[in-house]
Amino acid sequence: MRLRSLGVALAATAALITLPTIQSPTASAADTNLSQGRTATSSSTENAGTPAASAVDGDTGTRWSSAATDDQWLQVDLGTSATISQVVVNWETAYGKDYKVQASTDGNTWTDLQSVTGGDGGLDTLAVSGQGRYVRLQGVHRATQWGYSVWEFQVFGTNGTTQPGTCSTANSAQGKAASASSTENAGTPASAAFDGNDATRWSSQASDPQWLRVDLGSVQDVCKVDLNWEAAYARDFQIQASTDGQNWNTLKTVTGATGGRASYDVSGSGQYVRVLGTARATGYGYSLWEFAVHTGSGGTPPVEGGGDLGPNVIVVDPSTPNLQAKFDQVFAQQESAQFGSGRYQFLLKPGTYNGINAQLGFYTSISGLGLNPDDTQINGDITVDAGWFNGNATQNFWRSAENLAITPSNGTDRWAVAQAAPFRRIHVKGGLNLAPNGYGWASGGYIADSKIDGTVGPYSQQQWYTRDSSVGGWTNGVWNMTFTGVEGAPATNFDTGPYTTLDTTPTSREKPFLYLDGNDYKVFVPGKRTNARGVSWPANAGGTSLPLSQFYVVKPGATAATINTALAQGLNLLFTPGVYHLDQTINVTRANTVVLGLGLATIVPDGGVDAMHVADVDGVRLAGFLIDAGAANSDTLLQIGPAGAGADHSANPTTMQDVFVRIGGAGPGLATNSVVVNSDDVVIDHTWLWRADHGDGVGWDTNRADYGLKVNGDDVLATGLFVEHFNKYDVLWSGERGRTIFFQNEKAYDAPNSAAITHDGIVGYAAYKVADTVNVHEAWGLGSYCNYTSDPSIVQHHGFQVPVKTGIKLHDILVISLGGKGQYAHVVNDTGAPTSGTDTVPSKITQFP
Repeated sequence: MRLRSLGVALAATAALITLPTIQSPTASAADTNLSQGRTATSSSTENAGTPAASAVDGDTGTRWSSAATDDQWLQVDLGTSATISQVVVNWETAYGKDYKVQASTDGNTWTDLQSVTGGDGGLDTLAVSGQGRYVRLQGVHRATQWGYSVWEFQVFGTNGTTQPGTCSTANSAQGKAASASSTENAGTPASAAFDGNDATRWSSQASDPQWLRVDLGSVQDVCKVDLNWEAAYARDFQIQASTDGQNWNTLKTVTGATGGRASYDVSGSGQYVRVLGTARATGYGYSLWEFAVHTGSGGTPPVEGGGDLGPNVIVVDPSTPNLQAKFDQVFAQQESAQFGSGRYQFLLKPGTYNGINAQLGFYTSISGLGLNPDDTQINGDITVDAGWFNGNATQNFWRSAENLAITPSNGTDRWAVAQAAPFRRIHVKGGLNLAPNGYGWASGGYIADSKIDGTVGPYSQQQWYTRDSSVGGWTNGVWNMTFTGVEGAPATNFDTGPYTTLDTTPTSREKPFLYLDGNDYKVFVPGKRTNARGVSWPANAGGTSLPLSQFYVVKPGATAATINTALAQGLNLLFTPGVYHLDQTINVTRANTVVLGLGLATIVPDGGVDAMHVADVDGVRLAGFLIDAGAANSDTLLQIGPAGAGADHSANPTTMQDVFVRIGGAGPGLATNSVVVNSDDVVIDHTWLWRADHGDGVGWDTNRADYGLKVNGDDVLATGLFVEHFNKYDVLWSGERGRTIFFQNEKAYDAPNSAAITHDGIVGYAAYKVADTVNVHEAWGLGSYCNYTSDPSIVQHHGFQVPVKTGIKLHDILVISLGGKGQYAHVVNDTGAPTSGTDTVPSKITQFP
């Protein structure tokens, strides 16, 4: 059974150890691809499937194509002035016979960099010399009867090096076009806040939220905002900027404002600037006499991509001296540091490592740097055990192993973990033991894209999910062992045993990973698989490689403003190991952006801001980081898609992989919602959303968090869903055609009594609720456990609540009382036998309805 002792005193953190590091290869920022992921426009498009953006997305399977006339153009905004050295045009069959490459500083006046006559299509690599922020491919004559068609348009060079300028005293917003979410009446229009007259004003309707925005006419660097509030002012608000008027970056979050005149220094860029009021100070609406925007006169240097990987990444090769000592040093520091601030990533260059035992403690990750797992061979072990906790592995959280091969020293490797400890892209040339030494309690985990030649023995593991892998055998298991797309998996026998097995995984895409191409770091982004079975390697079909120069390498001390600026420039994010405090929300607005963390990099939102928002765009990859709630309540820690999102992303879904959320434990934390998914087609592939039941800052209201996961988008798939201890519903699913494969849950231990969790005449919030409005939903391998330590007399009505409709199907579900501390009356709705006594035996249903 599973018990997490709330009163256990954790071992004291070892003294800080200064760790020797190996110098990482660096990626030069010179002559980099400046155009990929940037904003692209064109004179026309052939159809909706061939937009301008497809020519700068790094994908040679997508293209821009124009209308079928000669005078057509494709233009990219590099985000800042640059020195341009080379342009590459990868033509589709419909190519330009005669064309020009041009540059401009303002997007209006153009200078020819190169003229091509008599072109023959294919791949044109043009050496050029010039400067500009905008680069244009200007068609003169087509070679076919079709329009112009380009797979990829690449601009190489170096970003400008202009020095920081001063903030202008002029009001760049005065007299510019304005709009608002509402107006109180015809006498208080939006334009009145930008007319330079302190006697006229904008005022809104009396509700929250409301916004007022101005169009500056072009993208500009915004450095200061002045607000002159009327008596009806905002207590809480945000100052935001946008390049397109749709996707917004928060430049400043203000809480507890007192009205009157106020000025705010900000840093960001955009054509549109707005004030978003979130809480009024009076019973009236929001009212502004004037809203002034100041812009920079000299420009701000752009955020550079690439560089070294920072102090907490330890890069080694087989010849590294004292390598075992390096592993031992980090383990000594991290073995019991469950809520410490240390974060470490070991990166092993390709080669063979002999006689190594890499023991992994908290916030420690180990990864091979080959393109395939077998490129990095360990003749030895990667070990997770539970000696620090008296042989109990139920708190072995937050660590990972990826992308390497292990030949265990005694034939079997030990990986005794609990939640948030992924085992990905591993080739075990032997067996795998998932239990601690002595077979003490162990509490669940996740394997994906791995090959275990021998037998996997879970033994005391209570639940486990394995996806798209191959095993030589699987023996034993306690309550809930679920497999999809696993060669060698045991057959389903949930009636009498713990197994649920699906032959394939409906949709999957493996997690992005860092690797070395010669001496250059790159990130491999795997492609989508449909009905997958077995590992994705060594073929790695359908994936793409991104150079490190296309990533802002985020290091401890980085600010949210810089992170958002990097994203606005079109860079991806690589978070190096560390703890990052944010004073504004990270806004991911560009399709196909990669946000990848190393060493369980941890994001902490301060002041009640949300941690991260993702726009309703294709193909964003979120992977490998932890969001830790701050002391002030955040509404939503991670939001994927704004409310009401509805775009079709089925061909290129956003993925959330090894992204974990924690509320409390490391100190007081508060969040109404942990994760809200509004976009359609999102794939959630292994997450642990945890309202802490032990550690610091833990109590029914001290670390209150009502909801773990809310799904409002349609066609969302969750594979490996761990959600625990929330004050209300752990999962609330409102989108259509949702699917979950494997769910592990515990209800909140610290519910003070039945009254505190009674709603709508029901005692206890279901662990997994499908909204009454949903018509189609399906799930497999679901388990919910209760351990009501504050009031063991609580009888939870059910673990699962779903509408009874022909399109709603649940397979292999169970509830368990841990040692008799609380009980379940039913499994789902009013169906299923109750749990009873202290026997810790599950009550099961194999099919509902």
